[in-house]
Amino acid sequence: MTDEIPEPVIVLDLAPSLEQSLFDAESLARLEALGTVTRTTPGVEGDAERRLQADVLVTGWGSSPLPSRRGDAWRLRFIAHSAGTVRHLVPKSLLSDGIRLTHASAAMARSVAETALWFTIGQLRSMHGVEQAMRQRHDWELARSPGLGRTVAGTRIGVIGASRVGRVYIELVRALGAAVAVHDPYLSDEEARRLDVVATPLETLLRTCSVVVLHAPVTDETRGMLGAERLAMMPDGGILVNTARSALCDTAALTAELRQGRLSASLDVFDDEPLPADSELWDLPNVVLTPHIAGATHHSYSGQGRIVIDETEAYLRGRPLAHEIHASEYDRLA
Repeated sequence: MTDEIPEPVIVLDLAPSLEQSLFDAESLARLEALGTVTRTTPGVEGDAERRLQADVLVTGWGSSPLPSRRGDAWRLRFIAHSAGTVRHLVPKSLLSDGIRLTHASAAMARSVAETALWFTIGQLRSMHGVEQAMRQRHDWELARSPGLGRTVAGTRIGVIGASRVGRVYIELVRALGAAVAVHDPYLSDEEARRLDVVATPLETLLRTCSVVVLHAPVTDETRGMLGAERLAMMPDGGILVNTARSALCDTAALTAELRQGRLSASLDVFDDEPLPADSELWDLPNVVLTPHIAGATHHSYSGQGRIVIDETEAYLRGRPLAHEIHASEYDRLA
């Protein structure tokens, strides 16, 4: 437990537009009631140093990485990250040095999962091609040419990664009647029972599922897990959905499968972002592309801001944190 800090300094290391998205006037007033709130500009060198003299540091997209070791002169003890991924920002060694860290990824889980569900339904009904034929070609018969689609009910869906997002996605597709297979190298038997899922070997999942959805973090075990050999295991007409990280899949191998027309895909994440203008993915008719926006909604942003304030208040009042990241789980983070 942490003793209450008299008049703590809370530094917001956020771009102004991000701060406005995270905090409305009421929530900002709540944060200001917890201490003296000051602001830095992400990427400005002098401001980066000032962050270390805060009691509480609120970070987000655009915040620059922190040093690998905690300095003796640092005042900083607590970091509330307003987004999800922290590995690029907060070195694991800082946790060992006594810095406490929390993040707001839980607030984005439903937005990402709903995007993956939208991708799933759209691909099962070939809606991308239908919409293109209607809007770009003004061709009614061409739009009907894909024929009968498929429903989520009765479809076997493979979920790779029982992460926060993965668990919400499982909940959503199960409610629509899907049969779900799950592969996660970190999923314990106890967690599998709690989720009411049976852990499935990756190769079995790929061979038996019409839809494969990626919800895993990028770790040493998962990086490049879907290469040419494993993608070839997917059945003809298979669908790949990726709202997680592109590094989970060999993009060149996936592009080759898509070029042949054997698979279709919906992708929100890419090796290089923005997606380069010369990428073949732009022009493949069986691919749905979105610009890494799966987690970005009004509801997710306000939820992220709420978690930041709740966790900051809990820390300053000496109460348990709900979203703390511990050193023992750091290597499994996205």
